[in-house]
Amino acid sequence: MSITYPAGFRTGTAIAHRPGGSQRRNLALVVNSGPMDTAVGVFTPNRFRAAPVIWTSRILEEGHAGAVVINSGNANACTGPEGLDQARAMAERTGEQLGLPTEQVAVCSTGIIGHLLHLDSILTGIDQAAQGLSASQEAGEEAAKAILTTDTCTKTVAVDGSGWRLGGMVKGSGMIAPQLATMICVITTDAILEPAQARQALSEACRFSFNRIDVDGCMSTNDTVLLMASGASGVRPDPDQFQEKLGQACADLAHRIVADGEGSRHRIRIRVDGADNEDAALACARAVSGSTLLKCAVAGEDPNWGRVVSSLGTVPAATAAYDPAHVDVSFNGIKVCRGGRPGQDPELVDLHVPEVHIDIDLGQGDSQATVWTDDLTHEYVTINADYHT
Repeated sequence: MSITYPAGFRTGTAIAHRPGGSQRRNLALVVNSGPMDTAVGVFTPNRFRAAPVIWTSRILEEGHAGAVVINSGNANACTGPEGLDQARAMAERTGEQLGLPTEQVAVCSTGIIGHLLHLDSILTGIDQAAQGLSASQEAGEEAAKAILTTDTCTKTVAVDGSGWRLGGMVKGSGMIAPQLATMICVITTDAILEPAQARQALSEACRFSFNRIDVDGCMSTNDTVLLMASGASGVRPDPDQFQEKLGQACADLAHRIVADGEGSRHRIRIRVDGADNEDAALACARAVSGSTLLKCAVAGEDPNWGRVVSSLGTVPAATAAYDPAHVDVSFNGIKVCRGGRPGQDPELVDLHVPEVHIDIDLGQGDSQATVWTDDLTHEYVTINADYHT
C-alpha cells in the first residue's frame, strides 16, 4: 500500500519520454481530493537548487496545494530561467486538467542534471495521467514505480493512526547524503492537519530519518519531501501520536533507501554514545559514515576499526570533546577497540550478515545519535560510471 492508502488521494501515471526512449512509465500525478488541501515541504539545501524545487518551495509558503506532478529521468536542474518556465508549464498544464490554479500544483523532477525537459512529451504525459486517475492500491503502486531512476525496487509505506491513515512513497538509491538525502518523497494523510502543524511535524520527522542517512556523501539538487493532508477522515489527530506515526513512516522510507543503495550488500548502523550533546554525537557519526575506506572494508567483510577511529579523529575538539584513550568501538557486539587500543579479536566479528552495527562510545557524556549508511562495492562504481551527469 502506498500514497492512496489514506482517503482523499488519487494517482495517475504516464510515459513521457522523447521518441525512441524507454517505454517505462516516468510521470506521476498525486491529487488531493480534499476537503483540505494542506501541503508542506522540506527541500535540499544545495545552492544549485533545481527549477522544480524553486517553484514548489515558493508555492508552498502558505501551506496549500491540491496536486503534485513528478517526472523521472530528467532533473530540470541547472537549466536557468527556461527550466523554471518549464516547471511552471508543468504546473499550469496539471492545473488545467484538474481545475486547479497553477500555484496550487507542486512540481518534482529527478534524473540527469543540466538538460531541459522534452516538454511536449511531459505535457502530453500529464494529460494522459490526469485521464487515468484512480484511488486504487494498484494506482498507488504504479506511481511509486514511475518516480524511480537507478532504484532497484519501489519504496512505499502505510501506517494507521487512531481513525486516520498515512501513506508514502520515495525514490532514492544513489547521491544520498545527510541534510535531507537524495530523494523525491510524497507522504499523504487523511487526518485533519493545519499547515503550521504539518510543517513542524515534517521537519521533526525528517531530522531523525532522511537527515540521518548517507550512502555516498553526495547531495542532490532536487531533494524534496512533501506532506499532503486531505482531512477526508474527519479526524483531528493527537499531535504526539501524529508525530510518532509520521516519524515511523519517514524512518521506514529512509531505511529502504539505504537498503537499496546502489550496488550495496550491507546496511550499516553507526551509533555514537557517550557524547556531551546530540550535535557532537551526530558530527562523529556523520564523520564515520562518510568514510569511503570504511564502506569498502565492510564490503569486504573486514571489521577494520582503524578506519572508524581515524574518521572519528577528524572531528574538531571544539565540535565534539572526547579523549581518544577512552573511546570504544564495537562491530556487531564485539568490542574490537577498547580505550583507543586493540580490544577483542576482530576474527570474532561476523559480517556475513546484511546489517552491520558499529557502536562507538566516546566516554564523555550521556548523549547519542545514529546515522545509517551502507557499503561501497564494485557495482556502485559500475552504475555511476554509466550514468550521465
